[in-house]
Amino acid sequence: MPDTMFPVKVVRGVPVVITPEEVDIVNASELRAALLISAAHGPGTFAVDMSQTRFCDTAGLHALVRAHQRAQADRGKMLLVVPDLTILRVLAITGLDRVIPHVATLEEALDQVAQPEAAG
Repeated sequence: MPDTMFPVKVVRGVPVVITPEEVDIVNASELRAALLISAAHGPGTFAVDMSQTRFCDTAGLHALVRAHQRAQADRGKMLLVVPDLTILRVLAITGLDRVIPHVATLEEALDQVAQPEAAG
């Protein structure tokens, strides 16, 4: 199996997609594939670790939105790990910061994904 730009690891029982420095139209199809693999590991609940990502274009954002919608439809949850201010700004400008849940660390994401829907 060839190396993928978007490895999927299982951490504490939660699938985690790890994104590279740039997410754009060139690799958005690989992102979609990795997100589908992660969603298949259970009830559509997983995290996307964007800690290394410094650029994400509309193709990448579209893939994230679709994966978030699929997770919700499957009664699951997708959380973004976004510590970088540049990516947080992109999410804020597009309004996605109010649509897709996000946290600053993978640890926070794992804690939230492991919890039942309590605090919303």
